Amino acid sequence: MGNPNNFKRTLLGAACALALAGAGTAHATNWLLLQGTEDPGAAARANVWGFIQADYQKDFSDPSAAGQYVPPKMLGPDLDSQDGFNISRARIGVRGTGFPIDSHINYFLLLEMGNNGITAGNGAFARLTDASVTLNYIPGARIRAGLFKTPGSEEALQGIQTFDYINFSEPANQLLLERLPPRSYTANKPALTEAQLQSGSTLNGFKTPVGAFRDVGAQVFDAFDVGNDWEVSYAAMIGNGNGIEFSNYDGEYDKYLYLSGEKKFGGKGPRAEGLKFFAWGQWGKRLLDNTNDSTANAKLYDRNRAGLGLKYLKKPFRFTAEYITADGMIFAGPDKPSFTFASTNGADAKASGWYVEGGWYIPKTKFELDARYDTVDLFKGRTDDHTFSKWTLGAQYHLNPKTRLTLNYEIRNFECTASTTPCTNANKNLDGVGNKVGVQLTAIF
Repeated sequence: MGNPNNFKRTLLGAACALALAGAGTAHATNWLLLQGTEDPGAAARANVWGFIQADYQKDFSDPSAAGQYVPPKMLGPDLDSQDGFNISRARIGVRGTGFPIDSHINYFLLLEMGNNGITAGNGAFARLTDASVTLNYIPGARIRAGLFKTPGSEEALQGIQTFDYINFSEPANQLLLERLPPRSYTANKPALTEAQLQSGSTLNGFKTPVGAFRDVGAQVFDAFDVGNDWEVSYAAMIGNGNGIEFSNYDGEYDKYLYLSGEKKFGGKGPRAEGLKFFAWGQWGKRLLDNTNDSTANAKLYDRNRAGLGLKYLKKPFRFTAEYITADGMIFAGPDKPSFTFASTNGADAKASGWYVEGGWYIPKTKFELDARYDTVDLFKGRTDDHTFSKWTLGAQYHLNPKTRLTLNYEIRNFECTASTTPCTNANKNLDGVGNKVGVQLTAIF
């Protein structure tokens, strides 16, 4: 991505120019406007909505020669089995204006009650994922405050209920779906046998919820019609950098910038058709103690992310491509809360990844065919450089506009790629990572 400071200045300059242009608010939907804004004077005080995703998945991985398993061979979030049914998401929310004396103020609330990284392992039956208020007074500069999705990657920013696959791409899972570091040193978990897993031993060393692509903070954003069916959007945000947790215990703040331009072809809502180009960046710091010396000596590490890509949708075809870079706080796995792997300190490592995906909506039917290839390079240039890649082949059947069945088959290749002793040892556990199949029912209400 080049110099991150130049990237920030470019995005910020473009955002400021858009705000001054005041070309008028666009009416077509994009992800920035879809989540938490309503048309003035047209919204109810309270619109209740939500969705449920129930699925079955099976992982065909084999244990290592020592009979042990590592997280890529088990199903999340519990990481104790290779097949089973799950309610992966069950969310209910309410949104609207809520203020009859002033329809320029919107609110958005959403509660998660499914079994996933947001709720599992931290003693919570349910977690609040969104709680924001949006002020729509200043032309060209809407203001949102509270807990909400951060502006960034297309895969992360879009509503999960409209996501075309069961599982995230590896770049999104490894680089963007943040697992926040423990407050004090926490030892890594070893590989476990089936008997150990069945007896209650765990591969998960994290106790806090995943970041869920969200933060608590304030954002300035808007979208503009700029002629010839083009819409330009921008967002600038500052947040605690602590995911869906409300504290800011390290005293640092994350900064977010986003810019997109889209040629609108027609339609409304999450399936609006168009060709969109986007770029984004996130810059912050994390406090981490990863030295096993019985001393509280946490230090600040950079956590920077940036990306660019495009998305095309004009039925019967869809195509998306995105490239992501990461500097600092490279996730080494749910079993490694110290962010270290063999000889590598992931807290000061680098990574990158990309994905391409496409879909074909079979004309005059309710069927859709999907395919995605994604790959991520972790701990780049280190003695235990890892590459995780996979193909996902899928089909969807749309029972109606709000209910669908999704079938996915994942072909995975996870390996440590450097010619070093750390990689030889790592591949003893990664050998045997197999394919995965899943079926999911999504119902939106």
